[in-house]
Amino acid sequence: MRKVVYNCAVSLDGFIEGPNGEFDWCMTDQDYGMGVFMERIDAVLYGRKSYELVLKMGQPFGKEHEHYVFSTTLTEAAKNVTLIKDKVSEQVRAIKAAPGKDIWLFGGADLAGSLMNEGLVDELSLAVHPIVLGQGKPLFTNVQQRVQYKLEGVKTYDTGLIMVTYVLR
Repeated sequence: MRKVVYNCAVSLDGFIEGPNGEFDWCMTDQDYGMGVFMERIDAVLYGRKSYELVLKMGQPFGKEHEHYVFSTTLTEAAKNVTLIKDKVSEQVRAIKAAPGKDIWLFGGADLAGSLMNEGLVDELSLAVHPIVLGQGKPLFTNVQQRVQYKLEGVKTYDTGLIMVTYVLR
């Protein structure tokens, strides 16, 4: 079965974006393992806010990946993007059960929290950046219970970034 992998950048104090939604603090001077990660996935899950951010940045939703946006407020999605408005956990279970590679949970914190509550986030791949933001959007929101993960690996970079991987117990 395919895995859902929450792969994201996080500050030392646990924020995925600054207080104004900024992510200019994310290091982009190296690949940081994203090339290898992109080879292992063929689908991407977006919360509405993350989806709108990708649209705003002008990033295309190419055919090399399946794209799903989860939103109760959107009425339509871009070309090559499937809009899912309800039955989120049921839909994610169906996506996981379909043949294919792993699935990138691109964002955001609300979607990650709701999927964690259902035991649907199989792996956390956190790019921990050596910066304290002080405030912003936390890594997870609305997690209602403990979810146990096991350390799978740690990779350090000369910039101080640490890639930490955990798998669901």
